[in-house]
Amino acid sequence: MRHLLTACLAALVLSACGAAPPSGRVGAVPAMFDLPPMRRFPASAGRPPERSNAEMARDFMDLSFSLESGRALPVLTRFEEPIRVRMTGAAPPTAAEDLGRLLARLRNEAGIDIAATARGPAQITVEFLPRRVMQRLVPRAACFVAPRVGSWDGYRRARRAELDWTTLTHRDVAAIFIPNDTAPQEVRDCLHEELAQALGPLNDLYRLPDSVFNDDNIHTVLTGFDMLMLRATYAPELGSGMAAPEVAARLPGLLARLNPAGERGGDYPPDPTPRAFSEAIETALGPGTFAARRRAAAREAVDIAEARGWRDTRAGFAWLALGRLSLGHDAETARIAFHKAAAIYESRPELALQSAHADMQLAAFALSDGRAEEVILRTNRASPLAAEAENAALLASLLMVKAEALDLIGRASEARQVRLDSLGWARYGFASDAEVLLRLMNIAALSPAMRTRQK
Repeated sequence: MRHLLTACLAALVLSACGAAPPSGRVGAVPAMFDLPPMRRFPASAGRPPERSNAEMARDFMDLSFSLESGRALPVLTRFEEPIRVRMTGAAPPTAAEDLGRLLARLRNEAGIDIAATARGPAQITVEFLPRRVMQRLVPRAACFVAPRVGSWDGYRRARRAELDWTTLTHRDVAAIFIPNDTAPQEVRDCLHEELAQALGPLNDLYRLPDSVFNDDNIHTVLTGFDMLMLRATYAPELGSGMAAPEVAARLPGLLARLNPAGERGGDYPPDPTPRAFSEAIETALGPGTFAARRRAAAREAVDIAEARGWRDTRAGFAWLALGRLSLGHDAETARIAFHKAAAIYESRPELALQSAHADMQLAAFALSDGRAEEVILRTNRASPLAAEAENAALLASLLMVKAEALDLIGRASEARQVRLDSLGWARYGFASDAEVLLRLMNIAALSPAMRTRQK
């Protein structure tokens, strides 16, 4: 399940920096902000995973034999026949192309016999429906997958036991439910995460630095690690109904065959994520909780990470969450938290994308302080990482901040071009043209130049 996080990955709360957005309603886009066509990322494969096979074998077992809730899965399950995927409901215009690209990657990178079908039986149904309808039943979900059903009506009628993944011995039918009134990028992200879980691992692990199987939502499209996990799941050495000891015995040879570059040292000692940390993060970033309680939960997650001496993606994400939740309430705490996150991320090469998220937040503070050169440095460093990760929302926000910095130092022509580029990406990253314009206006309000004009 992809959780509904109240803290957007590139969120900016302007009151944190002492600015207020320009007044007036957001309606028709002014002529000076006529929006360019939506930009899309080219089809590309994920980078091969870089961690050792011994480490990734442990990840595979933890991902494949537990649910997010901590409940154990007694056996490995997968589809044993060719898989056909069908879309139903009012699909957004971008969904078919994004699904097609994803299925091509699953065939080429994970070796899975999977394809789209417009008619006839399908093992996996992707149904699009309004967010308000979906969240009446599952209020914390941005999107989700369910076993043994093929439609929303089937899901509503199903008994709880039918929807229990722990009772499966193999997979034959599943349904994915995605809102059709959200951003094109969010639709794509849901397709990646939920289709991956429909096919393979059902757990999420906060310790993973390079995977969508991590509830931090840093990686939004399937990575090389994710494809390796799926390729292993569908390898001929494994099959539905195998218990954990049998799978564990076969994994070393299987991974050596699939990923010979991983046959090296580098395994780390077990350090499981305590349930208290996961619960603190879920409370901090989940809907339906008072802001003060979310901030307290984020602080609790930071305290757990500090007490255990973590310097990994979990520690950085705890600080990042605290920073986001402190925006608009305590700007200095937010600034310190983002610097703490950045220091952790920058110390680990495998956390480069995470570092880009910290750079986005710190660039916003730098813009508010008028430190244009720092803004340009941070956004230049983060933008290629956001582009490689195919995160249009993050990339658009970085470019908008950079454009304001360029204006501050008199490079107006360059600023206009960067701003124009940002709008093309924003149309894919955000839900509507009005939201694109609002993001642009909010970021402009961070600039000292805007604050001077407002006085």
